[in-house]
Amino acid sequence: MPAKKTTTKRKSALITEDVNDSKKTKVSHRSHCKEAGQVLVLGQGDVGQLGLGEDITERKKPALVSLPEKIVQVVAGGMHTVCLSESGHIYTFGCNDDGALGRDTSEEGSEMVPGKVALNEKVVQVSAGDSHTAALIEDGSVYIWGSFRDNSGVIGLLEAMKPCPVPVKIPLTEPVVKIASGNDHLVLLTLDGNLYTSGCAEQGQLGRVPEHFSNRGGRKGLERLLVPQMVKLKGKVHFTDAFCGAYFTFAVSTEGYVYGFGLSNYHQLGTKSTKMCFVPVKLTCFKNSTTAWVDFSGGQHHTLCLDAKGQVYSLGRAEYGRLGLGPGAEEKSEPTPVTMDPAMGVSCGASVSCAVTREGSVYAWGMGTNLQLGTGEEDDEWSPVKMTGKQLENRVVLLASSGGQHTVLLVKEKQES
Repeated sequence: MPAKKTTTKRKSALITEDVNDSKKTKVSHRSHCKEAGQVLVLGQGDVGQLGLGEDITERKKPALVSLPEKIVQVVAGGMHTVCLSESGHIYTFGCNDDGALGRDTSEEGSEMVPGKVALNEKVVQVSAGDSHTAALIEDGSVYIWGSFRDNSGVIGLLEAMKPCPVPVKIPLTEPVVKIASGNDHLVLLTLDGNLYTSGCAEQGQLGRVPEHFSNRGGRKGLERLLVPQMVKLKGKVHFTDAFCGAYFTFAVSTEGYVYGFGLSNYHQLGTKSTKMCFVPVKLTCFKNSTTAWVDFSGGQHHTLCLDAKGQVYSLGRAEYGRLGLGPGAEEKSEPTPVTMDPAMGVSCGASVSCAVTREGSVYAWGMGTNLQLGTGEEDDEWSPVKMTGKQLENRVVLLASSGGQHTVLLVKEKQES
């Protein structure tokens, strides 16, 4: 008898707790991070995205960031960094031009070091793009701050042309279980398995705005883009997970099918064509795997994905080595295995890639210019290279996230594991 195929089911849940007889609801999703550790940063930090103060604007090797509490999730935005603490607080640092830090940085240099965002709710997940940050609260509501931009500049956040320098609640009636950010768009996965999107629609990344309305909402105006609305598919499809690339979106259905929409000019969605997809497309290239897809991350023009067995795959544009498929690799229109140890998470910066192994090491590859790879050099790497450094000795890596010019790692001491 052949062994039965098993797929890992992704769980979303609403847990109701009786607290002094008043019922409190808490959302959960397998993507919520629970393991706490410390934050390391590397790469370029000229606008404070390393959080190491005004004097340190570049790190060739991972450096420790001083934070007041232990952290469970780190996200590198385009030019800012977001840290979620184990008690549910958010600390941010980096560029605050459009309000992406969600806090007052009028005091000189205050954006260069971690500062707390005033949000009196317990946060369970954060996401960040080029100029915006979002936070998922334990009751399933979502706050957002900063701004979305398109090719012509700021388009606003929830209201046309209005950036928000402090957290503002997104108007949504369904509880959300997961949030994901592209460069300038936000994806909300609800408890009922629906997808809502908001932000820039120019490349089709919202999956719900036809091409003729994609430029600032056409005659319907920016509200069409900025107010989160449901992505609708023919026939009822429920989703269990969602992920973003810079200008594109992936979503996994209850049946395990992968859908994609947005920019695919280098086949980064796994489509045969290089046309933009303004509506969700069922991606047949992801059905070849005998196992479930558990993680996706996209850069500007490439995608990394991970299956339940821990195998990392890449597709899309090959320049600078970002696919990790060895010297001279060419662009791929379907997921191609990357030779490395079994992984538990993947992350893409604009033109870089990294993966955290199940053993707790981190490997990086792609463009070396911004020192994001941790090799200490500016050379491009065409195959995965294990990151090393004094701050990584006797520590395991829990999470990695790459932004525009910097990389952030969450680590913990070896003896704790």
